[in-house]
Amino acid sequence: MAHESTTTSRLALWQHRYLFIAVFTSGMTTLAIELSASRLLGNFYGTSNLVWANVIGLMLIYLTFGYFLGGRWADRSPYPETFYRIIIWGAFLAGVVPLVARPILRTVAGAVNDFDDLSGAEVGLALGSFVSVLVLFVVPVTLLGCVSPFAIRLAIKNTDDAGKTSGTIYAISTLGSIVGTFAPVLLVIPAVGTTRTFLIFAGILLVVGLGGKFLHLRRFDLRALWMPVLLAILAFVTLQGPQRPPPPDMELLYERDSAYNLIQVVEDQQGMRYLLLNEGQGYHSQWHPEEVYYGRTWGYFLVGPYFNAPPYRPREVQRLAIVGLAGGTIARQYTEVYGTTLPIDGIEIDGAIVEASRQYLGMDMLNLNVLVADGRYGFKQLDERYTVVGVDAYRVPYVPWHLTTVEFFEEIEAKLTPDGVVVINVGRTPDDRRLVNAMAATMLEVFPSVHAMDVPESLNTILVATRRPTGAENLAANLAVIDGTEYPLLEMAIETAIDSLVPLEPSETIFTDDHAPVERIIDSMVIEYLLGDAVP
Repeated sequence: MAHESTTTSRLALWQHRYLFIAVFTSGMTTLAIELSASRLLGNFYGTSNLVWANVIGLMLIYLTFGYFLGGRWADRSPYPETFYRIIIWGAFLAGVVPLVARPILRTVAGAVNDFDDLSGAEVGLALGSFVSVLVLFVVPVTLLGCVSPFAIRLAIKNTDDAGKTSGTIYAISTLGSIVGTFAPVLLVIPAVGTTRTFLIFAGILLVVGLGGKFLHLRRFDLRALWMPVLLAILAFVTLQGPQRPPPPDMELLYERDSAYNLIQVVEDQQGMRYLLLNEGQGYHSQWHPEEVYYGRTWGYFLVGPYFNAPPYRPREVQRLAIVGLAGGTIARQYTEVYGTTLPIDGIEIDGAIVEASRQYLGMDMLNLNVLVADGRYGFKQLDERYTVVGVDAYRVPYVPWHLTTVEFFEEIEAKLTPDGVVVINVGRTPDDRRLVNAMAATMLEVFPSVHAMDVPESLNTILVATRRPTGAENLAANLAVIDGTEYPLLEMAIETAIDSLVPLEPSETIFTDDHAPVERIIDSMVIEYLLGDAVP
């Protein structure tokens, strides 16, 4: 009898401790799902505040309902078997979500490959799929929300310890949430991708749930074996092929989920390669082994110094810095014009983009020094003075606000040569220039002159700020003194820029480190564009 009593006590102790393991794993999985959900949607819809707000807001709603439901459920069925059944189903459905969502999102990506020319039907498809994918999380996240209140109900044996027990449960759950916050973003997603991250965390929780049920029933529940088997079959079928289909008539050469982006390199039938990020709207870099100038936004960065007073000649360009290096298109064009004697410092936050660009986009210039860091922090680490600082890190709907402020441009101005210039690429919509005008006003707080050029057949405006007072007419005057036979690419770029000059209309909005309402402007631009211009 004594031996049986001891065995029973040990079993009860293990069951009690295992409850904490289940709570920890559930908290970890819940946060991992939330962060992975943002990446799952970000690969197709971007990572704007609108996406984050929807993901976080709806997840909190689901968890709120789960807390409420879990407490009532625990009072009606206060049994460990019920508790672990909730965990098992929550884990299983969490694993199913990305496998069901991925085909939906692939369909959207195939239909919406040009953000600049969306039809009403395509906008409806995009928005509808966004909502449908988020709805898929209702049941698994609600079930995971049930875990903590249910665990408290099971753990409390004496009401005198209710506060201590509740605090312990929530502390353990929060500790798991901390792990679930950092592990997916820093370790798992970069290593195996978004969908497999879902499956890994859901699989861990499923094993914990099945283990808890075994611990209490003292037998393995064979009826639950279909869950991991079905997940494995769905994963095998769904994970075939790329996360995002390449644009029509293009071949996918490379795909990787990094800590920051879904990175793709695609190639068209003419051998031109492009760098795509996240939702794939817009080319972040372009490369061809025999062509350097593409008539796109990158060429406009070449003309910045020639807003200086004439005669301004190529030999006066001494050093270049690029914030937002991406695949190195700007650096390659500068190297083509000025040769490998021109030192270039390029800053790129995503090291995986640098690796992919070196392998697939010809980013092997000997004069290019690459610094993997956040743009503003990385620029502060540079000790040189620059003739040109290019900032190509803005693209609607995600614009890093800390790269838009008066203080940031003051930091740049301090590292410019006397004839130095800043060139930035700013997004807009056909009828909304609020971001462009606010950026111009902000730059005018630091620089005496700012000039604007609208890139044809795009939603981009190039702004050039000069350290000395300058006029737009300087471009044509400097073009006249440049030898076109020696600098043909530069000549083409300046000719194109002259035809693209537009009047500057600075707004009253000025971005500072203390107040930079960039997201508010961008969110409004995107919503008005989708609901106004894209939908008939």
